[in-house]
Amino acid sequence: MTGTQTTSATTAPALRIGPIALESPVVLAPMAGVTNTAFRRLCREHGAGLYVAEMVTSRALVERGEETMRLLSHHESETPRSVQLYGVDPAVVERAVRIIVDEDRADHIDLNFGCPVPKVTRRGGGSALPWKHELFRAIVERAVRAAGDVPVTVKMRTGIDDDHLTYLEAGRAAEAAGVAAVSLHGRTAAQHYSGQADWSAIARLKEAVTSIPVLGNGDVWQAEDALRMMHETGCDGVVVGRGCLGRPWLFGDLVAAFEGREDRFRPSLHQVLEVFRRHAELLVEFFGEEDRACRDIRKHVAWYGKGYPIGGDTRRALAAVSSLAEIDELVATIPDAPYDAAGVEGQRGRAGSPKAPALPDGWLESPELSPAQREALIEDESDTRGG
Repeated sequence: MTGTQTTSATTAPALRIGPIALESPVVLAPMAGVTNTAFRRLCREHGAGLYVAEMVTSRALVERGEETMRLLSHHESETPRSVQLYGVDPAVVERAVRIIVDEDRADHIDLNFGCPVPKVTRRGGGSALPWKHELFRAIVERAVRAAGDVPVTVKMRTGIDDDHLTYLEAGRAAEAAGVAAVSLHGRTAAQHYSGQADWSAIARLKEAVTSIPVLGNGDVWQAEDALRMMHETGCDGVVVGRGCLGRPWLFGDLVAAFEGREDRFRPSLHQVLEVFRRHAELLVEFFGEEDRACRDIRKHVAWYGKGYPIGGDTRRALAAVSSLAEIDELVATIPDAPYDAAGVEGQRGRAGSPKAPALPDGWLESPELSPAQREALIEDESDTRGG
């Protein structure tokens, strides 16, 4: 494929997560509706690292929901296989981990304690959960025990808000529980994706957690940002989320940067459209339905097209395609254009604005669970469906 970058052999792994040796110290962050098998394969075609599947709920996995099992699937070319679990009930999380391990569904399991989405935090999950210290420890300890030789990692935020920071205590607790690595997004749940990520928090976590890798997340838009994060914080690797939306070749740039090379992929519009078409083709293979795949690729149009001169009518047409043939017809009408760094580079995805996180009643009154909260968490988890 035009523009694809390949990795060169190295004498030692750039990062180890348990027994997993990575050529590049880079992890693709799980993103709902984005990091399915098709997108992960596309990123692998451009670079190297650990590519994590979309988050699935522990309850839905235990109940074997159809969509959850689809999200948990990996193409035969994917190795190592990485999945992320969300849950608020330690027993259910443990059961989900045992299913993954017993059925050989993954080589790595990440636990989500970083999601700021209201439907997750109002259940006490995601970035709200580490505030409840005992619950956090119970989930991590039981997951690690159930996983056996499969490495478990933890992804989290700095806290709920500036008055309720949790990352240092949670990081130490996760390390003590035997996780293979911890990842920190340098924002609170209240920030959502707004403002600037606090990289100094990543540095402080690195100082506090010394026996396992600490990975940094937040505002890695270019390969140079990753180098700067590692230099400023001392972290062992980077987690890339929104920076690769519409730019899967970023992983090739990251490989080059970490190998000390200056070459970067600066695609023309036609090269971008080739990658877009490849993405759609992989989605057809993943879903097994061309119409559904094309419905899914529509949301990627704005990300791929960012900074390129594509007319409004053509953008709207691409965002309404229902077949690969339609994509080919539209792409054939688009004239080529050079890479424009000013338009293409920088922040991607919606940043939103700071807002008070949705939390269970009385959640911030104490870092310990009340009996009522404990019962409500179990009830809420039993009501969770889907992936």
